[in-house]
Amino acid sequence: MNNTLPYIKIEIGDKPIYSVIWMHGLGADGNDFVPIVHELALLPETSIRFIFPHAPERPISINNGHTMRAWYDIYNQNLDLSEDEEGIRQSQQAIEKLIEQEVQRGIPCQNIILAGFSQGGVMALQIGLRYKYEIAGIMALSCYLSLPQTLVDEISIANRLTPIFMAHGSNDMVISIVKAKASKDKLLASNCNVEWHEYDMAHSVCGDEIADISYWLDCIIKNILKQKGI
Repeated sequence: MNNTLPYIKIEIGDKPIYSVIWMHGLGADGNDFVPIVHELALLPETSIRFIFPHAPERPISINNGHTMRAWYDIYNQNLDLSEDEEGIRQSQQAIEKLIEQEVQRGIPCQNIILAGFSQGGVMALQIGLRYKYEIAGIMALSCYLSLPQTLVDEISIANRLTPIFMAHGSNDMVISIVKAKASKDKLLASNCNVEWHEYDMAHSVCGDEIADISYWLDCIIKNILKQKGI
């Protein structure tokens, strides 16, 4: 894996003071969620940088070893049977470097949001819950909690109460809503700050979800401003 992941950068407003690092799902790339940026109804004064990284290419076991962009391997359709812990942790380290890059650009960790869909949402939870410095929020779309058995020992004190926007489709046939809800319950049992949303959709994103994401992002930004006394 390269030291720095390639990515697409989109900036809304002048001199961004917030960053969203948004990770795509299996087989997609950073372009996947670029169109959503202009669908978000954000506060007009918001200056924000969106980073859409491209996952490395790797063979995927459930796809007969076919190579595609993925944050980690999938061994079995039953996601409860086994996990590619090595791949997950490699991607975790790579994405943490993107966080550090944003900090070097002048964006404090407290102004950085991790977001992702499917595998990307898995990574947002994996990193956000374990990152040593406080971040602004975690957006976990159509995904689940990876390595749940290590959460108790690895959860970051700095991010135990970080706001988590967790959303899932009731008709999702890729990652069942049962698994998603089990992940949500595990997070709540760990006293995490989870806001759960459920939509009448498959493994996708819908208009109502985008509206809820917009509202959640605005609330995160308003909270940051309030903490700074602005």
